Amino acid sequence: MNNRGWIRVVEAFFALLLIAGALLIVVNKGYIGGEDISSKVYDLQLSVLREIELDDNLREQILTAEREGCGGNCSDPIPIENKNPDGTDNLNFPQEVQTKINERMPDSLICKSKICEIDVICELSEYIDKDVYAQSVAITATLDIYSPRKLKMFCWSD
Repeated sequence: MNNRGWIRVVEAFFALLLIAGALLIVVNKGYIGGEDISSKVYDLQLSVLREIELDDNLREQILTAEREGCGGNCSDPIPIENKNPDGTDNLNFPQEVQTKINERMPDSLICKSKICEIDVICELSEYIDKDVYAQSVAITATLDIYSPRKLKMFCWSD
């Protein structure tokens, strides 16, 4: 006789488990309380990098850039970051490239750029304890210069 009561208790228990499980999945995925900006940042980075890639003047600047003190005599003239370790602008990094990046990226993002060899892992010289979004583009040649390099952008929100 009392089986109907127990069945209802078990049904209610499973219904609560189902609702609690769904809530945990939603909270764990970050749908509540946070906004995922990664796709917006990646799209913006890719757009800026494509503009640089297609501009012959900017391509040439990237292909001819050298580290400080090289003067064309270094066996390894790159990598070159747009900022020095003390936070000042690196004057060896192509300024027009940096201007293009600064114009297009919003003020809410902090971005650093680096020119590396195409076959080397290109990473920041410092550790950033935030979500860092990185995109790169290959800059291989102009009509006169063949010196394959990679331009990589690293961005994070403040």
